Amino acid sequence: MLSRLFCLVALVFLTACGADHKWASDAEVAQARYVMGPPATLTLITSINGDTKAGAHSALLINGSERVLYDPAGSWELADGQAPERYDMHFGMFPGAVDNFVAFQSAGVFYVTEQTLEVPLAVADQAIAAAKAQGATPKALCANSTSTILGKLPGMEHLGRTFFPTALQREFAKLPGVVETRIDGTTTAPRVATN
Repeated sequence: MLSRLFCLVALVFLTACGADHKWASDAEVAQARYVMGPPATLTLITSINGDTKAGAHSALLINGSERVLYDPAGSWELADGQAPERYDMHFGMFPGAVDNFVAFQSAGVFYVTEQTLEVPLAVADQAIAAAKAQGATPKALCANSTSTILGKLPGMEHLGRTFFPTALQREFAKLPGVVETRIDGTTTAPRVATN
């Protein structure tokens, strides 16, 4: 029994060891750049299994001097080279790209919570810089990488590192001013997919 448990743990760790090393060119990143304008915000996006209530994924949508998506260990891609990726950071997150990401995360039995917090522009840009510096994240470590980024920001230093998306979601919800929205696969959100 102990050897089976060891094999299972080893399999999980071996699966988690690989990180995607996608690197969009400077030209692709520059061409995709999207500026939404104020207010500056951080939006924690958590994908949750509706049957088990277990967290499946954590990502951070950052609206600062540009709007980007930090999607650590994620597998989402947008067609035609839109929202190009560089080490887990997707650039050019126009409204349609955000809608597509949320639809991807809320498919099937899953639903998504979006927790949005207005922050000073300098804090949003600090989050972008920290996410860029984080590098590619190994599989299964999305919440750990996201909580690490958030814990570096002013006023969020108390957020502990965690491996569990719903644990991060609960801690983020305690920050003053957080607004939460739930989106499931059956929701017809009044969002317009335009660039």
